[in-house]
Parts: sequence; structure tokens; C-alpha cells
Amino acid sequence: ITSAKLSSLRHHLKTHSDEKRHVCHLCPKAFRTATLLHNHVNTHTGNKPHKCSECDTAFVTRGELSRHRRYKHTLEKPFKCTVCEYSSVEASKMKRHVRSHTGERPYPCQLCSYASKDAYKLKRHMLTHTGEKRYECYVCQARFTQSGTMKIHMLQKHGENVPKHQCPHCSTFLSRKSDLGVHLRNLHSYMEEAVKCRDCEAAFHERYAFLQHRKTHRNEKRFRCAQCSCTCNQ
Repeated sequence: ITSAKLSSLRHHLKTHSDEKRHVCHLCPKAFRTATLLHNHVNTHTGNKPHKCSECDTAFVTRGELSRHRRYKHTLEKPFKCTVCEYSSVEASKMKRHVRSHTGERPYPCQLCSYASKDAYKLKRHMLTHTGEKRYECYVCQARFTQSGTMKIHMLQKHGENVPKHQCPHCSTFLSRKSDLGVHLRNLHSYMEEAVKCRDCEAAFHERYAFLQHRKTHRNEKRFRCAQCSCTCNQ
């Protein structure tokens, strides 16, 4: 076996391993490969090294850039179903589509008989067991387990008063398009000079990423006694 083939085999075997040796220094997440870790750290720092040659957008990973080009510029759908006429921009969408032919549901719930075609729907289903309500109405602050339920509530209860413009980068809704523009400039625009966290070494080129990071320090007890194990907020 050649060294090139051996290297490829080792890289392939990692995809079957659950070992995650590459740990993020900004949050508790860990990854199988250094490349995955590097892409993840870019989401903290706001660094988007992969720039589109046809418009002003930029992306954290090369894969995101490829998807963007297919969706917005080339309109190419290289993944084609062998059973029907369906074709897709992304391989992951094609895998989900094929399961509609095979009936395969590889994501079973451990608490009931439900099984899903994709991981996202299983995660959404699990909220029905935990009771977690992560979606909040922006008008009356009522909370819901699913985003679809929240949207139905907003349309039925608030009608014309519901904010119509959703930020493409976060969950914020705004009433006017001009307000959305201000929001994008203030929170999601790239800043040449990074904002540094006062509690750790993290630095960010996007204010929204910085504010999200600051939340991770909220419940930290920053001061430790040198004589015993006591820690304090002040």
C-alpha cells in the first residue's frame, strides 16, 4: 500500500471514530479533526476566509462557499436521485430524499416509538419530551417548543403587528426594513479591529459573536481564594 493510500485510509477511518481530540479553547466543544476545529473557531472570531468571487459575501468554510455559489450563482444541482427526477444542491439533502423512497428512519427516539429520517427532526421531537420552550414570541414573550408553533401563534394572536423582517444571522425580528439594516450594521458587520473579551483571551470581529460569547461568562465565579476552594463573583 502506498503512503498516499495509507494517509487516505487513516483520514477515512477517522470519520467512523467518536474520538474528538481537538478541543476549542473558547468553549467546551471538541472535534475529530484540526480542520473542523479551525472552522469552528472561525465562528467565534467572526473570521470568514472563503470569499465569493461574484458577490460581497464570505464564509467560514469552503463547503459553505460552494453551497452559496450553487444556490445564488450557478444554480447547479449535481446530486441526482436514481429513482425519480429530484435533484439537489447538497449531498445531505439527497440522503434525506432517498429515505422517502426506502422508508429508512435511522434516527429513533429512545423514549417512545418515534423515528425520523433526519437528525434535525429527531432533535425537534425530543423537545416534546423535555418540555423545553426555546422559541419566544417577540410581541408578548409567550414561549413554544417549536418555531412553527410560535409563527402560527404570532399570525393568529398579533396579526398585522407582528415584526416581518427576520435577521438572516440570528433570531431577531424587526418591524421595518430600515431597522433591519441598522441591526445588521451594528451587530453583524465585520469590524477591522477585533473586540477583546475582558475575562479571557477571546477576540471577535463581529459584535454579535462577542455578545454571545459574553453570555458564557455570566455565571462564572471569577475570583478564587488562595487558601481554600471557595470561589466568588466579586
